[in-house]
Amino acid sequence: MARRGREKGKGRARKEAAGGLQQLPYQNLKIPYQPYDIVSEDELQAIHSASMDVLEQVGINFLLPEARDILKAAGADVTQGDARVRFDRVMVEELVSRAPAEFSMYARNPAHNVHYGGNNINFALVASPPNVSDIEGGRRQGNMKDYCDLIRLGQSLNIVHMIGGYPCEPADVPANIRHLKAESETIKLSDKGAFGYSLGYHRIHDSMEMARISRGISYEQMRTEPSIMTTVNANSPLQYDVPMLIGMIEMAKMGQPVNVTPFTLAGAMAPVTLAGALAQQNAEALAGIAFMQAVNPGTPAWYGGFTSNVDMKSGAPAFGTPEYSKAVLIGGQLTRKYGIPYRSSNVNASNAPDAQAAYESQMSIWPCMLAHCNLVKHAVGWLEGGLCASFEKTILDAEMLQMISEVMRPVDFSPDEFGLDAIKEVGPGGHYFGAAHTMERYETAFYAPMLSDWRNFESWEEDGSPDSTVRAHKIYKQLLADYVPPPADPAMIEELDAFVDRRIAEGGQDPYSYEEKK
Repeated sequence: MARRGREKGKGRARKEAAGGLQQLPYQNLKIPYQPYDIVSEDELQAIHSASMDVLEQVGINFLLPEARDILKAAGADVTQGDARVRFDRVMVEELVSRAPAEFSMYARNPAHNVHYGGNNINFALVASPPNVSDIEGGRRQGNMKDYCDLIRLGQSLNIVHMIGGYPCEPADVPANIRHLKAESETIKLSDKGAFGYSLGYHRIHDSMEMARISRGISYEQMRTEPSIMTTVNANSPLQYDVPMLIGMIEMAKMGQPVNVTPFTLAGAMAPVTLAGALAQQNAEALAGIAFMQAVNPGTPAWYGGFTSNVDMKSGAPAFGTPEYSKAVLIGGQLTRKYGIPYRSSNVNASNAPDAQAAYESQMSIWPCMLAHCNLVKHAVGWLEGGLCASFEKTILDAEMLQMISEVMRPVDFSPDEFGLDAIKEVGPGGHYFGAAHTMERYETAFYAPMLSDWRNFESWEEDGSPDSTVRAHKIYKQLLADYVPPPADPAMIEELDAFVDRRIAEGGQDPYSYEEKK
């Protein structure tokens, strides 16, 4: 965690944050630099043309009959009884053009509302790993206690803008009521943006209702103020499944945003070449976004990129690779071409919160900024290729993201910042430690991370030679010890509990039946 925050016009002011730690204040971040394009316009158009060929000539399987009916009415080529849908490229481009270039998400606490699109960048807590770990308890199956502790960390870390899903799977809660218990706990423990899983009718409707209750608004207001998001992964290659499609339809009807993200691993679920994997990613993403616009024109959406490679000897997914970095940057160019907010991720394939985890995350974070990624999923805590949420990695990532946020702070070139009086005062051969210019900026001069150990070897050794993981462990423990729940209206909590109790009494949702409707 950093020791200093920002204060407009005065550099960075110290900010006492949740957990008793000094960290940068919560802020809506904007990238002040131009996005970085790594392919030419001709090359970008070649990707677009190849993906249009895929949609026209090969098509995408939409396994839900209702979805195929919607697309047929919109002009797609659908054969009765066949799951395959083929798209005319003009139709795709026209439908995709209906998606808004920018939109806002409304949280329980208005101070945590966020904006997507343009040069805005927002960071979300890790989501959906089946396991969780720390250096004290080791690797273990996801459970409700660790789930809640990770939510507490997400709330306490100012660099985190939204929760973004289950930070680990609370497998000790029965599957049919898990979403009710988990999401109600999230609402009570955090006042940042809401998330629901797009897995069937009841589950997504329960999630939308809980989000509505948390904000104390009507459904009419919710339709104009997006209050919950979901993620839909295409079943790469070239397929959308039933539960995801049901969730997309219901979210689109309510005007709630969907993050449409193909999971294209080159050599496994996509062609082994980066060009081929990107063409397939683009085809799948555009098909999903076009489908949502066919349901309800103007529905907010993110274009999600998640193209990486696999180890061809073992078949294991690889993340934070050069191929991943290039795919993130090119994905950003594609989304700017289509005028859609962009989602990517901070990912790595390391099995421990070690140097590999850090450098692979750096290979993920930097292209997210350079590509003007608007939503960075799994921004803190992802480990083991997404199979594990790490408490220590959550802190390591938060530190890296705070450094990135400081990179995005423009350099101040006002006259006094050049320090000419200090240069005259010190003169040749002196030092600046005691200069007036230095002393005036003693508390605000530089970003000072709490995690980094900037001291000599002897004092570090006397302290037990703690490495970054040990220090991260101490920080996360302190954050949890000092966590204070965000304020909540007792009437809202009472309504939320009543809804959850009623739905649990009704049986929740059968985890194996996704097509049930009220």
